[in-house]
Amino acid sequence: MTGPGHTRPQNKSCPAGGTKTGAPAPAPSLSTSTDKRADQRGVIVAPPSGNTFQQPITVLHRGFDTLALAIRTNIPADLFDYLEAEKERADQERREILIDYNGVKLHLKAHGGNGYRFIASGGQDGATWFFKKPNTKDKWGIRLSFGSYFMAVHGLGRAKAHVEAVLERLGIQHGPDDISISRADFCVDLLAPGFVLIPDQFVMHSAAGRRDHVTDTEKSVNGKSGRTTSVTIGSSRNRQAIVYDKRAEVIAHSKSYWWGIWNHTLAQIGPDRTLLSPDPAQADANRVIRVEFRAGKDLLKDTWGIRTWAQFFDRFGDLCRQSGQVIRYTQPVPGDSNRARWPDHPLWDAACEAMNDDLAEMRSGADPNPLKAVQREDHINMLFRNVLGTSITLGALMGVGFDDLPATLADLAKRMRAELAKNPDKTAKQLQAAKDRYVFIGETDATLQAR
Repeated sequence: MTGPGHTRPQNKSCPAGGTKTGAPAPAPSLSTSTDKRADQRGVIVAPPSGNTFQQPITVLHRGFDTLALAIRTNIPADLFDYLEAEKERADQERREILIDYNGVKLHLKAHGGNGYRFIASGGQDGATWFFKKPNTKDKWGIRLSFGSYFMAVHGLGRAKAHVEAVLERLGIQHGPDDISISRADFCVDLLAPGFVLIPDQFVMHSAAGRRDHVTDTEKSVNGKSGRTTSVTIGSSRNRQAIVYDKRAEVIAHSKSYWWGIWNHTLAQIGPDRTLLSPDPAQADANRVIRVEFRAGKDLLKDTWGIRTWAQFFDRFGDLCRQSGQVIRYTQPVPGDSNRARWPDHPLWDAACEAMNDDLAEMRSGADPNPLKAVQREDHINMLFRNVLGTSITLGALMGVGFDDLPATLADLAKRMRAELAKNPDKTAKQLQAAKDRYVFIGETDATLQAR
């Protein structure tokens, strides 16, 4: 194993400036048997054994999930003046507003926080930026972070290119040594039908803490209450590993784009593969487990000497490999009470093998435009249900019966049209504010590359 003081070219593609149109790196072949699916990408079949989890495990996605970094520079005076004026407008309107500075569109909040005067978001296809008021005594004036959607759809190379492009358009000068990566999460999503997460099967250093999350949300589906859905080991500032039911989390937080990402992988593996859905009746058969390694500031800088982009590309793969060795999810051996001797569980083997490759350009390969269309449709459906529910409630308060509801809805629509005609300027302003709020969901990938 390569140690933190030992560097090697972990990433063969090692993007100098990132890519915008490069093809995604292929997922590794994870088949470990002569099963007829051995030639299918992303499938691992556990060897038959009386005490081994024998369900097939399919790698649905692998890639970076979160990336955060700081930049050693201050924003220029003209940008500060612009942000200060726009922040005052956001405060007056009591909402975050859409700003456009030299082609960079951001949602600027009406407040700052944690020492940063300005907080602005580029939406799911951008980063969240934190800017300090320029101060010669505080050179680390910028922090930013990318979320899971950006990293899954666009990858690490595109993230690096995005940072450099935005900084250039904002007129912010910096050098290669002025980047300090403070957090990086790498994840693997595995389709593991019937998998049951058992906290006591983790083996880790005695100093590492463990937190379990137990839920009974699927009691009505499969009769199992108290099922462990998440186990977290370690601390966020150092090394952390988390294994959890990603399918349940996607449903709970309405992250509908993950169905498109996972099903894109299944379609690539074979057209006969059954696609995943949030149908509760398919919960056990569609079980998606995420294995995620999180590297915090202390692990990156103090242990592995990772701060700049070059150091990150060079060493992060080795960091992930070591994480999979010092923390393990194991398969119990009957009659052996020493868990340190237990072999790795097939799920852990699959996750670690998926991480044991070139990590630079990893992304899902799914077209972001259909994913956005799904999100828009989700928003439209949610708002429609809200409007319909509110209208029915108004009908109830007005004392109308069920048979009179259609006429009542027609009357409400007439009253709404009258209000629009009465206050056209206010309505136009509200419409524009709504368009600004959802501007990033409406952008296509071609639009993003153009700006």
